[in-house]
Amino acid sequence: MFQIYYDHAARARDDILSGLTVALALVPEAVAFAFVAGVNPLVGLYGAFLMGLVTSLVGGRPGMISGATGSMAVVMVSLVAQHGVEYLFATIVLTGILQMLFGAARFGKYIRMVPYPVMLGFVNGLAIVIFLAQMEHFKHEGADGVMHWLSGPPMYTMLGLVALTMAIMYILPKVTRAIPAGLAAIITISLMVIFGGLETRSVGDIADIGGGFPAFHIPAIPLNWETLSIITPYAVILAGVGLIESLLTMTVVDEMTGTRGQGNRVSIGQGLANTINGFFGGMGGCAMIGQTMINVSSGGLRNLSGIAAALFLLIFIVFASDLIAMVPVAALVGLMFMVVIGTFEWGSFNLLNKIPREDSFVGILVAVVTVFTDLATAVIIGVIASALVFAWKQARHIHAIPQDVQVDGKNVRVYALHGPLFFASAHRFAEIFDPQQDPDEVVIDFAHSRVADHSAIEAIDNLAERYTKAGKQLRLRHLAPECRQLLTRAGDLVEVNVEEDPSYHIADDKLA
Repeated sequence: MFQIYYDHAARARDDILSGLTVALALVPEAVAFAFVAGVNPLVGLYGAFLMGLVTSLVGGRPGMISGATGSMAVVMVSLVAQHGVEYLFATIVLTGILQMLFGAARFGKYIRMVPYPVMLGFVNGLAIVIFLAQMEHFKHEGADGVMHWLSGPPMYTMLGLVALTMAIMYILPKVTRAIPAGLAAIITISLMVIFGGLETRSVGDIADIGGGFPAFHIPAIPLNWETLSIITPYAVILAGVGLIESLLTMTVVDEMTGTRGQGNRVSIGQGLANTINGFFGGMGGCAMIGQTMINVSSGGLRNLSGIAAALFLLIFIVFASDLIAMVPVAALVGLMFMVVIGTFEWGSFNLLNKIPREDSFVGILVAVVTVFTDLATAVIIGVIASALVFAWKQARHIHAIPQDVQVDGKNVRVYALHGPLFFASAHRFAEIFDPQQDPDEVVIDFAHSRVADHSAIEAIDNLAERYTKAGKQLRLRHLAPECRQLLTRAGDLVEVNVEEDPSYHIADDKLA
């Protein structure tokens, strides 16, 4: 009994300490994404708090952290600029409703259709995005109002503190895991800067994070069709971006922990969190792969870690904003650099010469598009590219083996078709046959083939017309039940009664 209690207490301690580490890392991210979206930093912080709390309480994947994200912030920019923050709150409410409907319809299972090369591209692309986002912290605003790279002592101090943070996070786990390495690094660097009098940027230099509890607020917008026409397109895009990033992050956590998340539950949880966000002044969000990596690697494998991270973030906002303001940005940058190293699939370089070139291309394509556009666009393009590559490969497999047989003294040519017949292979299918040279009766045997779509039906109909014009008969045999349904338009051309097929004899010199 005492051992069970000790184990539960140890796991709870890991979750709470991991949540504290994540909360510290959430502050600059939420503030930065709020700036990207063009809203007050508190809107981003409230969004991160509500997303983390609600998803962990209701529908979160254990170990997964949700908050305000850059992938959704970039979609919000034009909406806020053109219509204001109240329209953003209304849009987030509608976004959440759409996500809950998605989960209720049990569409979360379709995340399994995302190919592995797309997953690799997604992970690598986000790692690069996280890395590039940290570069802004190595700049300062000059007298001309333009951002310039740090130089001289400020740059050396920044680089030294970042390197020391990374070194602590690398070495400490080899010595002890009693405290998360990220939290230890942040505390150590903060004490060095505060008591050592080092001149470097802190969280307080980015924005004032002090505030109160989020208050219930109905978006102040007119309730009419014009408003709905404005917010609906944004809500659809935000819902798609949020679901894609959340479900893919869930898949990454599944692989890291050897467990399996529930995609539909995650979708409903994300939707409920976004809906509540819209009514409490938050900017909404979705799963965050960077903070999730910090959480899982720090031992936060249960929903308690997400709840702890959200509550610590609220404590920072309401009670401890002055203390958090003193945390050096360099410590958080070093933490995120370690996240980048842990997130990027370095083994993908070794796969370049071991997997098909098409899969390597898809992975690189998704990573590049993720960096230069957004995650949803990258994943959609990756899935389409993978589907086209698959279709092209399958189309090359279709071929037929002709045999001449004798049926009731007549010469019949039987084509044993191999490979699927669908839109990509329809043209190749048509080139297999020669109505002018074939005998008067021709049979296509589909025992090793399948009719997959409307393009396949049209290809068969067109071939039948060619044989009809040549004064010859075409019959189809050994069709699968689903193929028979698709070929109802073919009418009398289709012979589906396999049991009544005549016996075939291979034609040879003796029968000729």
